Amino acid sequence: MKNFTLVLCIFLTTLPKVFAQQEKGITGFNNWLNSWTEFQPSNVSYREPNQILSGNISEDTKLLKKNTYLLLGSVFVTDSTTLTIEPGTVILGDFKTNGSLIISNGSKIVAEGSETDPIIFTSNRSVKKQGDWGGIFLLGDASINQFGNVAAIEYGLKPTDYKNIAYGGGNQESNSGILRYVRIEFAGKRTVDYGYYNALTLAGVGNQTVIENVMVSNSNGNAFSIIGGDLKLTKLVSYKSSGTDYVFNNGTQCKISNSLAIRDPFVSGANRPKCLHVASYDDETKVNFSKPGTLVEGDNLSLINISNDLDSHVKMGLVKEGIYIEPNASLSLNQSVISGFNPAVILDSKIKINGENLANIQFRKMYFNNCNGNIFTKGNPNNDDLEDWYGNSSFFNVYSKGDDNETFIDAKNPRLPDFRLKINKILASKYEDD
Repeated sequence: MKNFTLVLCIFLTTLPKVFAQQEKGITGFNNWLNSWTEFQPSNVSYREPNQILSGNISEDTKLLKKNTYLLLGSVFVTDSTTLTIEPGTVILGDFKTNGSLIISNGSKIVAEGSETDPIIFTSNRSVKKQGDWGGIFLLGDASINQFGNVAAIEYGLKPTDYKNIAYGGGNQESNSGILRYVRIEFAGKRTVDYGYYNALTLAGVGNQTVIENVMVSNSNGNAFSIIGGDLKLTKLVSYKSSGTDYVFNNGTQCKISNSLAIRDPFVSGANRPKCLHVASYDDETKVNFSKPGTLVEGDNLSLINISNDLDSHVKMGLVKEGIYIEPNASLSLNQSVISGFNPAVILDSKIKINGENLANIQFRKMYFNNCNGNIFTKGNPNNDDLEDWYGNSSFFNVYSKGDDNETFIDAKNPRLPDFRLKINKILASKYEDD
């Protein structure tokens, strides 16, 4: 019997080759998912570690491909140090000590893999599972919207100095380094006092930092957590995370483009996380409202829930909304696909439906596919006002009930019919048991 993960990998990695750039969802004349991504990470084995990383790294250090490294406990890069990682290097997060890597404010990571030689952060267990290790933290000195403009990361990290977990400031141009062609697998360990780690946390990170071609898979916490800062993110992949795929909070100013989230209703956590959660704060009493709230501008995103029986999974409580928007937060989504959710989008009940608020929540040239409803206010089953607004022809939004393969289609391509037949045969068996 075919394994769904393998089939989905084939689907995603072959599809962009067949036709030119699509109008909606992830795009590319060349297949940017090729080579560096891995949709079956549990089937990949790595060498035993021969180098240990622990404590503080306080002088410039380079990790080499010829070695395999073990993150033992909380590893801090401190004192304006640069950690450089060669393409193809493998770093294992230790299960017993909750291995994690923290790039402290003022330090940098230069993890620049390649399409054929990505850098891999994964579990050190022989049988890998979600939440085997902690995660990666990049802490910068760009703005957040809390009083004092400085905060600290919790999660039970054990720094030798408070400054090593602090983030925030006023430097939007700050540079925390490069993450390019990087995979982060099986992170997001649960703690007793602080909940789940996130696979990748970007806190107060400035706009000179490069984050692109990063894949998070099988995280037990949120895949990407963006807290404050000013960032441009592109070509990100979140695959089968138990937590939310992309969380934006605390006044972040973020542009995210050409990125992908794939959710599985049987993998999601008990509170049914989302693809996108856009908020400006967790605790209103700590917010400085004179500072900008969270603003997310998204282009060409594909947000897919892989449900073969949406109605049944909705009744079972396995599928919730794809996007949740909190008060005082702004989201502009353009030329994107959202498929298979219940419903596509929910606005918090504290958001008044008026022209001013709706101007800060924009959906244009969207493809809402196979969702159990489109855009609602939480707790209000009547969404006529929102349907009238976002259904206006000037927004060019499309509402459809089709297979996921059709969400990537460019109907002008003459080779498409043969290809569609091939994909339909693959998708027909995608939910068979292993």
